[in-house]
Order: sequence, then C-alpha cells, then structure tokens
Amino acid sequence: MTTKETTRRSRRGSGAITLRDVAKLAGVAPITASRVLTSPERVSPENRQKVLDAVQRTGYVPNRLAGGLASARSRLIAAVVPSTVMSVFMETIESLNATLFDAGYQLMLGQSGYSPVREELLLEAIIGRRPDGIFLTGILQQGKGRTRLLASGIPVVETWDLTPNPIDMLIGFSHQDIGREVARFLIGRGRRKLGMIRANDERAGRRAHAYAAAATQAGLPPITDIDVGASRSLKSGREALRALLEQNPEVDAVFCSSDLLAIGALTEARARGISVPEQIAIIGFGDVPFVADMVPALTTVHIKGANIGRLAAGHLIDRAEGRDVDQPVIDVGFTIIERETT
Repeated sequence: MTTKETTRRSRRGSGAITLRDVAKLAGVAPITASRVLTSPERVSPENRQKVLDAVQRTGYVPNRLAGGLASARSRLIAAVVPSTVMSVFMETIESLNATLFDAGYQLMLGQSGYSPVREELLLEAIIGRRPDGIFLTGILQQGKGRTRLLASGIPVVETWDLTPNPIDMLIGFSHQDIGREVARFLIGRGRRKLGMIRANDERAGRRAHAYAAAATQAGLPPITDIDVGASRSLKSGREALRALLEQNPEVDAVFCSSDLLAIGALTEARARGISVPEQIAIIGFGDVPFVADMVPALTTVHIKGANIGRLAAGHLIDRAEGRDVDQPVIDVGFTIIERETT
C-alpha cells in the first residue's frame, strides 16, 4: 500500500494518521514506533530509521496531549497570521475571535512574520496540540507543513487567497484579479504611466504581476516597480516613492501593496509639493479604518475582512462538531473604494 493510499484511508476512518499507521508502514510493532519517538536510544538504529522514514513520509506529528484526552474536543481553534501590527488582517481576526467565542471556542494566535520557515514551525507546534480547527492566512504551499496538515485530519480553512487545490476549506479572493482591476481603474481615469510600490511577499507579487500585465495589454509602457523588501512601514513608502520618481519622474499613478505604504507615498508626495491626485494618483490595499478620514482620503482596495472571519469560524465550528460544510470554497471578492487620492 502506498503512503498516499494509507493517508486517504486513515482520513476517511479515524480522521488522522495514527502511530499505528506509522508502525505498519515502517514494518515494526506500535510499541517500537512509540519508543522511537519517546526513547530512541532503546531502539536499534535500523528500526529507528525505518520509523523516522515513515514519520517523514506520512507527515505524522505526535499528539502532545495526554493519551486519555486525545479523543476529546479541545474547543480550541488555532490561527496563523503574518502580522497583527497595523494589519489588514485585524478585522478578520477580530470577527473570527468573536464568532468563535460566542460558540464556546477559544482562539490561539500565532504570527509568522511573512516567513515560510516560521509558519512551518508554528504549524508543527499547533498540530501537536490537536486543536479542533486551524485558520491560515493565505495558501499553504507544498512542503512539510502542508503534508502534516493533510495527515493530521484537523479541519483547516485557508483564507485571503484562492487556489484550485485547497487543503480543505477556502475563503478568499483573487490577488491576480485585484492587480488587473486596479490597473484598469487607473487607466480608465486617464493614467498612462503606472508605478507599483510593494512588499516582497508572494501575494503582493501576484498582484503586481497582474497589474503590470494589464498595463502592457493596454499598450502602456512597462510599469516602474519598487520592491521594499520585508518592510511595510510608512517610512518605506516614503523612500519607495522617492526611488520610483528617480527612476521615472513622469509616473502619474502608483498602486501600493498596503495602505501603510500608500500613506508613506502620499506623505512623500506632499513633502515634495507634488499634487495628489492632479499630478500623481495613489491607491492602497486593505482599507484599514482610518484611511477614509485622512486628508486627502485614500483610494484603496476594500476586502470584506470581517465576513472572511465569520465564514471561517462557521466552517471550522461545523467541521469540529461533525457537520458537513455545504460550500467549502467561497470567493468573497473585493471592491475598489474611490476617494480623493485618485
């Protein structure tokens, strides 16, 4: 029997890869597999390696709860988010937490800092504690973390993105569609020399690629793209607009991968005496609460963050309590909110 077949059978039955499955794949007794994970020095090197190979192939993570509690519901949902500081994800997390709390569940929150390595370590720790569900911001790429989640049998909802191959459930929107529609929005308002200011993360990269492709398709010159790296601060936005204007002084519209970067760009434009939106239009992403009250108010891409949180919580609660989810994949869409900066 292949590892894939073993995984599928186990998920249909008990819902998770067990130590017994690992032992069977390794060709050893369950007690031997257990000793490899708890007292490896008591097992021969040959059998130890067989078990470790089986663990690697199945993605099995030992349950750190007491054995008698392993089958009990924890009423705990774990969430992994890139950041919570000045974050576009805050509305989602607040809604997720409120909905879970009202249903008698607690939320455990981990921050990955946009690091795939840190995200994987967080997931390993989370899986070992066997929460009733896991909330992810973004799509988990192929790797050990994804393998372990599939093997765990724990209900998972990925959010803030779309993919044809979710781990389990998915509530999000298309970043490619956003990039394309922002370009069309700006072009429709007479902008012809487009720029981009973005953080170096995969989702922002997809928005930028679609934005550039739409500009090219419309017959415009290549966009001027400034990558600020891992920084997402107001200062980074100011420095990025400075660099963008040095490369292309004639840019008349800038799409920023976050509202905070857009505020930085707006601040730099005003410091330089550049009129917004007459000389340059600026558009952000996220629609964090205060940008509507700025002067000038910021045009941005609005995401239904609270709706994502409520839907995700409902999906996880249903699955944790043994109910089917009628619509496991939901596209919540997005809206371009036009204000004074365009």
